[in-house]
Amino acid sequence: MTPVSKRIAILGSTGSIGRQALDVIAAHEDLTVCALAAGRNAALLGEQARTFAPDCVALALEGERSLLRTELPEGTELLTGPESLTEIVWRAHPDVLLTAVVGTAGLAPTLAGIACGATLAVANKEALVAAGGLVMPAARAAGVDVLPVDSEHSAIFQCLAAGRRDEVRRVVLTASGGALRDWDPAAVADAGVDDALNHPTWDMGRKITIDSATLVNKAMEIVEAHWLFDLSADEIDVVLHGESIVHSCVEYQDGSMLAQLGRPEMTTPIAYALNYPRRRPCPGEPLDLAALGSLTFSRPTGRFADAVELGFDVIRRGGAAGAALIGANDAAVAAFCEGAIAFGDIVPLVGQTLARCEPIEEVTLEALLAAEAQARREVAARVSSRTVRTD
Repeated sequence: MTPVSKRIAILGSTGSIGRQALDVIAAHEDLTVCALAAGRNAALLGEQARTFAPDCVALALEGERSLLRTELPEGTELLTGPESLTEIVWRAHPDVLLTAVVGTAGLAPTLAGIACGATLAVANKEALVAAGGLVMPAARAAGVDVLPVDSEHSAIFQCLAAGRRDEVRRVVLTASGGALRDWDPAAVADAGVDDALNHPTWDMGRKITIDSATLVNKAMEIVEAHWLFDLSADEIDVVLHGESIVHSCVEYQDGSMLAQLGRPEMTTPIAYALNYPRRRPCPGEPLDLAALGSLTFSRPTGRFADAVELGFDVIRRGGAAGAALIGANDAAVAAFCEGAIAFGDIVPLVGQTLARCEPIEEVTLEALLAAEAQARREVAARVSSRTVRTD
């Protein structure tokens, strides 16, 4: 079958996911880049533009424009400013929109992508955690495919192809446990930033690596799975799996459990989303099960269980709880990185803030962004007044 040519826009092209996506695109002639967007890395964005010659590029931070050290290719338009991530989607009208920006900055562009009829390849989990109640109904109404790029949700998506939705008993998300998984629990609370960033398996961005160490990333993935696959809290489970080989599983009503296995790298789920519904060759060595020898699994306990529970709490609360989770965690992680709070304060602080999240009358983009901002303010106030408690 001849591959169908696809025009791809990447929001967050200078980050880890974006750079790997460009490697995938470069390997396939039928995949082309129509738009690239970044927050602040103007120099790298310029290099990418010269290599892939997109129709347009965007820099969210307008002041970074002067840092474009290389000339943009002829025919490539430059957009700047906070609204440029959304504007570039409308300008480019891509076939596939890969959202790989961090935080709720990806919300408006995601909704614009749906309005344009683009297939969504979602690596920006915050868009679904904060606004799954907007994104998924809009995508269904527009007939737009939403393809997960997170390795865990890509695994579930692939395993769900084996049966009908009403045949599913539960999904099992796997968690590496992060950089501090083997530490004595008494020492974890006082871990430093460099400690939390020293992930033994995955090479990820700074923020998500710290979220992996707290396991708040898994709380977010619980909420993401809820929206992506229409799952209740009772249909989602989490296990610790340090080897990061089994990316997630689906258990069916007949007791069959299907798992997707692969090396702990993002090239495979990125390539799957960009090439969907086809599977195409990816670089790298094949997985050698005999060389692995054994795989281990355990239930989250202690601080891990506390973090995972945040995700289930968001599902139960509904409304703007996901946005509050995003805002509170972003602010708490920033405070930790600045030395204002200890590592062990992050999850309790997020939980305290989430518990104060008020119901909203109507789920709108404005209401969700307001809830996120309120959660950030609450965390800042608690940090400032030293009312954080870890017990």
